[in-house]
Order: sequence, then structure tokens, then C-alpha cells
Amino acid sequence: MQDIKVNSRKVKFHKEEGVFDYKSWKKLQVGDVVKVEKDQFFPADLLLLSSSYEDGICYVETMNLDGETNLKVKRALEVTLPLDEDASFKNFTGEIKCEDPNPSLYTFIGNFEYDHEIYALDPSQILLRDSKLRNTAFVYGVVIFTGHDSKVMQNATKSPSKRSRIERKMDYIIYVLFSLLLVISLVSSIGFAVKTKFDMPDWWYLQPQNTDDYYDPRKPVLSGVTHLITALMLYGYLIPISLYVSIEVVKVLQATFINQDIQMYDEETGNPAQARTSNLNEELGQVDTILSDKTGTLTCNQMDFLKCSIAGTAYGMSSSEVELAAAQQMASDLEDQDVERSTDFRQKGKQQEIELETVVISEDEMVHKSPIKGFSFEDSRVMEGNWLNEPNADVIMLIFRILAICHTAVPELNEETGSYTYESESPDEAAFLVAAREFGFEFCKRTQSSVFVRERYSASGQTIERWGYQCTMSFRFLERLLVVHGHWCYKRIAQMVCYFFYKNIAFGLTLFYFEAFAGFSGQSIYDDWYMLLFNVLLTSLPVISLGVFEQDVSSEVCLQFPAVYQQGTKNLFFDWYKILGWMGNGLYSSLIIFFLNIIIFYDQAFREEGQTASMPALGTTMFTCIIWALNCQIAFTMSHFTWIQHLFIWGSIATWYLFLFVYGRLSPSISGNAYQILVEALAPAPIYWLATLLVTIACNLPYLAHISYQRCFHPLDHHIIQEIKYYKKDVEDQRMWTRERSRARERTMIGFSARVDAKIRQLKGKLQRKQPSSEIHSPARSS
Repeated sequence: MQDIKVNSRKVKFHKEEGVFDYKSWKKLQVGDVVKVEKDQFFPADLLLLSSSYEDGICYVETMNLDGETNLKVKRALEVTLPLDEDASFKNFTGEIKCEDPNPSLYTFIGNFEYDHEIYALDPSQILLRDSKLRNTAFVYGVVIFTGHDSKVMQNATKSPSKRSRIERKMDYIIYVLFSLLLVISLVSSIGFAVKTKFDMPDWWYLQPQNTDDYYDPRKPVLSGVTHLITALMLYGYLIPISLYVSIEVVKVLQATFINQDIQMYDEETGNPAQARTSNLNEELGQVDTILSDKTGTLTCNQMDFLKCSIAGTAYGMSSSEVELAAAQQMASDLEDQDVERSTDFRQKGKQQEIELETVVISEDEMVHKSPIKGFSFEDSRVMEGNWLNEPNADVIMLIFRILAICHTAVPELNEETGSYTYESESPDEAAFLVAAREFGFEFCKRTQSSVFVRERYSASGQTIERWGYQCTMSFRFLERLLVVHGHWCYKRIAQMVCYFFYKNIAFGLTLFYFEAFAGFSGQSIYDDWYMLLFNVLLTSLPVISLGVFEQDVSSEVCLQFPAVYQQGTKNLFFDWYKILGWMGNGLYSSLIIFFLNIIIFYDQAFREEGQTASMPALGTTMFTCIIWALNCQIAFTMSHFTWIQHLFIWGSIATWYLFLFVYGRLSPSISGNAYQILVEALAPAPIYWLATLLVTIACNLPYLAHISYQRCFHPLDHHIIQEIKYYKKDVEDQRMWTRERSRARERTMIGFSARVDAKIRQLKGKLQRKQPSSEIHSPARSS
């Protein structure tokens, strides 16, 4: 739809005899003369002929090409400057010879033959498609490259795969299950071939001498091959095809919740969060490193110059964000650890203050003065014309000069008047880069940034969140997006996928067991409608509710305990240990469901008259056990319940009984062997209800034992928090709660949090050094 919209845009073109008309972009041809007006995009790669300016210049915005917002100047050849109105093209003719289509945006080689003269062309005369005309009323140009021959299209690459690591690993699990499907299908076909060859002649009631080729004892290979197709269709429930549909539904609903999060609403612009794609929801919970292409992207180019150290002397009195964050964290920790001290602190000052080097940081909002345009620098030694009296005055001057690389104005001291002037001088960029690299900074051009990122992090296998053009809008809510929604989405999707494989294995393998039990005949123990509704109705809604509403901890706890987020970066809930564990649980459940029912019903009286259970009765009982066991299992998996989860889980079980009742009431021509099976056969039989209860408990007992053992002896972070919250220990013992919160802040080696931690350690050292003197003076104050 976007392609159709772009290609249907209209542009003026020279029709004939100096007359211009409108034509859609997709109908432009090489050699067409077009007229582009202000704020319009160029429809193709054009050779600039003239513009509204007499000297033939025009201003072009290339943001769609290279991301740069500054305008580029293009200039037409002098020979074509007179072509500045429609009528001048009445008899216009010329010939352009140039390079073949190529992806280079910044080079162009060609010649323009006009009036029997040849003129060399260079990139300054070329207007590229998808760039925009700015600050110029109009331009005339001739089409050089169109469509896929244009440079922007030549630069187009195949869209990267927007699939998460969980989805990519899910493919390998599908391969494993498909291999299992092939194996058991081969076993079934071989078993059927063996039965056909050796046992079929003894089954006189099947009349083997009059059967078709598929059951002919003389052709066992043909029988086995044809049975392979039957087995593949019968055991196809091992492959969770509906999983992909369910994941798409869940991700769309997750994105909807992100959009509706009031905590991520920007009051200044009135814009809520916008999840423009739901493909990578769970990746938000596995981010290890955040990279930004440049500082201006994060700061909207609104930076404050606060402090510097020149030749070992510190200058600047304002407080950085690191110091402010450290002060707030220190004040919070001190208040939590010592209630009496914090209470006395608040009674004395009504505000918390922490001394940071030469400045006092307060919770009250500080007003920063900006004595220099572009700077928020406070230091009378420098800002009041005194730096000529400072040591290393020449170094100070150089530092302020090279800071122009980041700021638009540099202060210049006028020695005669004693005041400052601002001149946009060209700084000593080379000196700045050399000095910066000595401190470990790395610089790369925009075109090199992707190479730098790829070489730096490709080998680590880490998830890297890249923030570019949209970063200025989203960086403010990055913490909540990752730590809350990212953590939830990762665990929801991971648990959902694992449970899906569990339930399909638990159900699908029971078909194989009965196949072996029935001589590999291809007979299913379940009614066709049972199998049809298994994934569509009876087990689909609970797993979707798991993927949408599950919360191991609340959003507030996610923010208070950032260590919980590390579960995603360490991939604790979707590693092969966890996946194979769930698959093993499915194998165990399938064995219990089938063989325990077989043991119970094999030679046990089912009716009052003493008859044993029929195959439809056994199959329906077995399917009832499956519905109960799987839905109870997902209930035990969940940590957070709403009425929706209760409705979906217990409603699915109720739906099964309702379906069984209605289906059994239908005509035998429709219900077949299930006619009145619930009302007349199963419901009156106590063994049906006892078997359902026993099998359900036996299926879920190992999971309950495992989770109980894990919570008691090897608890995860969210297990501890859940118990603290359940027993309200966070309210009764706030010191313990504060201690656990402090432990949850894992020490990092890089980034903003690392600098905050370093500043906190520095402050704690200062407080410890000052503490003895305060203890000495405290008796005097009390007296």
C-alpha cells in the first residue's frame, strides 16, 4: 500500500511545446523534464537545470537518504540557467551520457551535451529521489534514473528478519518434533507391515484372501508405505500449527497494552506509547546492551556543559545527573536503613541533602544559570573574566575552543571591554580527536557506525537495542518499556511456547500408544470432533490468557528489583534445559494418561450389568483426563490471576462437558459411537469420575513437587519476591525489604548506573571519614 501511494504521487512534466502537465511517478521515463516545487520530493534522480534563484542554486534535504537534517546546496550548470520558466523548454533538447545505475550516493560521472558543447557533470548537479526541495520555490530537472535504477533503490537491501530469538529457537524445536513425528510414523508403518505379513493370514475374520492391496499379506511393503501416510496424518497433532496463530494474537494484545500504559504517556506532546511492530515484544526483555548512534539523538542536542578538569584543576559548580542520582539513592538508602536518623534529618531540614564535593545537592529543584550561550557552566574563576589569572590559562582557552565540536558558540574574551563575544570558529578538530582517543573514546562516521556495531558485538551473541531517529521520543520511557513490559513479554511468550509443546506432546503421543496397542491399524481412540476441537476451542484460550495477562511480579516490583530483568538476558525460561523439561513433562503426562486409564478400564466392570468399557467410552474418558490435566497444569503455571484467566481455564473444562452433552444428543448419524455417551454411559459410572481425578493428580504431581523443591532450596528472584509479597513482609519488615532491594541492584561495569554506583561508593567513603568527628561532637550538642 505504501508503494502504491508513493508511486501514485503527481509531478509536473513537460508535455510538449512548453506546456507542463501532471504525471504519476510510476509513469516517468528517462529524459522527461519535470518541475518540482517547494517541499516536494524528487520523483527520480534528476539533473538540475535551473531553479527559482538567478544563480541556479537550490536547497535539498536528504534526511531520507542519510539521516542528515542540514540542507545541502545544489547548483545548476551556467549554460542551463536561462531555462527558468515553462515556455523556455519549447525547443529544448540535449543529450546526457553518464555512468550505469549504482548505489553510490555521493559520486556521479557524466557529460551533458547542449548547443553543440559538452559539459562535465558532478554530484552537485544531481537531485536524488526521496530527497526534498527546501527553501526554493521550484526547480527544473531532467530525469536520469527512475524506479529501481535510482540510487536510493540501488541502496535498498533486503529487510532484516524481524523474528525474535525465541521464535528462531522455536523453529529448531519444530524440527525436533517433526523428526519425532517421522520416527514414530516409520515405527507404525513398519509395525503395520510386519503385522500384515505375519499376523494377517491368521485373522480369518478379515478375509485376507479377498482384501485389497493395502492389506494383502503378500505385499507387506506396499502396506507399510501406504500406512506411513496414515500415520503422518494421525500423529500430526505433535506439530503445534496453531502455536503460530496464538503467538500472533498474543503479541498484538501485548502491543495494545503497551500502547495503553498511562505511565508511558507524554503529557508535553500528548502522545501515548506506540508499538509500531509487535514482532519483537519478547526481545525487549532480553536486551543486554543499548547503543546510540550519537549523543545528540538522546539529548535532542540540548546538552549542558557543567564541569571540566583542566591540568588537574576542577572547574564547574553545577551538579551532573550522576551526582543527582547518587544523592537521591544515598538519601533513600540512609532513610531506609536508619529510621531515626532520617526522621531527625527531616525534622531539622525538611529536605534531604548530601554533600557532593563542593556543591550541596537538594531534592528541591535547582535553577541553573547559563552565563554563556550554549553552556550551563558555573565557576567564577572562569566565567567572570578571571581565567587569565588561572594556571594554564592557554590550556583553558584551548579546551573552550575545541568544545565547539559539541556546542554552537564559543566564548571569546574581549580584553579591552572585559566582556564575552560569541564566534562560530572552526575548532581544532584534530587536536580534539587525538585528546579524546587518549581517554578511550571511539569515533566513526555515520556510514561506518553499522560496521563498528557489527564488529564490536556480533561475536558476543548479545541482544543490542539500537536507538536512532525515534530515540528522542522513547528514551524517557525506556526503563519501563524494558524492565516492565519487556520482562513480562519475555516470560509470557517463553512460558506460552513451552506449554504449547507440552500439551501437544501429551496429547499426540497417546495416539501413538493406542496405535501400537491396536496392532498399528491406524485406528484412533478419539472421535474426530474431539481432535478437531482440541487446539481450536478446548485448550487455546487458556494459553492465550497466559501469554497476555501473566505477571510473575507487579510493575512496581520490576522497577524496584532490576535484577529480575536479568532472567531475560540470561534466557532462564527458554533455554534447552527448560524446553526439554517441559517436553519431558509432556512425555510423562502422555504415559500416565494412556496407561493408567488402560490399567483402570482393561478388565474392570464399567456398567451395572458387569460389562467392560467400550472403546468410545475409554477414549472419551482419556480425552476428559487430557482436558483436566492440561488446564490444571496451566493454572499451576500462572502466578497472576484475573477473572479472565479463571473464565478461560475453567470455562474450557465446562465447554468440554457441554460439548459432550450436546454432541451426544445429536442423531447417531452425526454423533456416531458418541451418541448419549455422557448421559447414559459415562456420567452414571463412578469409575469415570474417579479415573479423571486420579489421572489429573498423577499428571500434575511431578510439576508440583519440582516447583516446591525449587522454591524451597533453589528459589529464583521472583519466587522470593512473591513470598515476601504474599506474607506482607514488605510491610511488616521494611528493613528487610530495603535490604533485598539494595541487593537486587547488580553492580554494572559500564553506563550511567555504573557511574552512579561509583559516586555512591565515593560518598559513603566520605561519610565514613566524617562519622568519627560527628560522634565526638554529639555529646556536646546533647548537653
